[in-house]
Amino acid sequence: MGEGSGWTEAFLEMMAVERASARNTLSAYAKDLADAEAYLKPRCGGLAAAGASDVEAYFRALGERGLSPATASRRRAALRQFYRFVLGEGWRSDDPSRRVDAPRKGRSLPKILSRAEVDQLIAAAAGRDGADGLRLACIVELLYASGLRVSELTDLTLAMLARDPAFLMVRGKGGKDRLAPLNGPARAAIKAYLGIRSTFLPRTDLANPWFFPSRGKAGRLTPRRVGQLLDEAALAAGIDPARVSPHVLRHAFATHLLEGGADLRVVQTLLGHADIGTTQIYTHVASEHLSEVVATHHPLSRRPHTPKG
Repeated sequence: MGEGSGWTEAFLEMMAVERASARNTLSAYAKDLADAEAYLKPRCGGLAAAGASDVEAYFRALGERGLSPATASRRRAALRQFYRFVLGEGWRSDDPSRRVDAPRKGRSLPKILSRAEVDQLIAAAAGRDGADGLRLACIVELLYASGLRVSELTDLTLAMLARDPAFLMVRGKGGKDRLAPLNGPARAAIKAYLGIRSTFLPRTDLANPWFFPSRGKAGRLTPRRVGQLLDEAALAAGIDPARVSPHVLRHAFATHLLEGGADLRVVQTLLGHADIGTTQIYTHVASEHLSEVVATHHPLSRRPHTPKG
């Protein structure tokens, strides 16, 4: 299988079988990918051959065609999920949709969600029916409460969380261990998820040790799958999925801590950064937000200045 049409068919089959997507959802994805194929075919040969610049041009064209924000967001999300699937299957060695957002030069400020947007995301995740909603809410709460990397999230074992800990001991980059905090809402979400965790256990592996088990080949949720679930939560929350990812929630964790007055060294430790210079980038985001808050809400900012004399 190497043609874009065959890849699309395989993607839709995966959505139907592994994710039990509704018929309307599958129809929407099929239309979205057909739209992308129609744009990309004359430009570069189609979905299979598209590069980052082609995908960027398509995303830009969506905004120029007068589509509703919801439709444009859904089409971007469909294409991103499609290329994640293709990459995971090994049919391509790159994800052209992911490269679109990469900074071209210099060090860009991290994408950030406001506290209100994080609340919307959590509410949208919890609003999904049944076990899927409890799992997704737990994922969002854990990422936001602890500042976990997505690999650290998928590496969590049942033994690490079964006894309602206030902190997690996680192994980050370079094999270094660190403590990651768990607040009240995260612990409540974990408790709720543990009640339905068995729903996701592989039938042949009921003793599965992973906290987020899966019936997929890996036996647990993969980083790619976590990204797909967050895309779905973002759409339900009315947030552009391009603005939401596990790393964006890690950014939100750090920035909101600094906005709340946390010491930079503490945030460095919680994130597991070897170099405080890496952590300092969050101070720029927090400072911009705090300056805006002061300008908007401080009484002196609203009173006209009357010089003495």
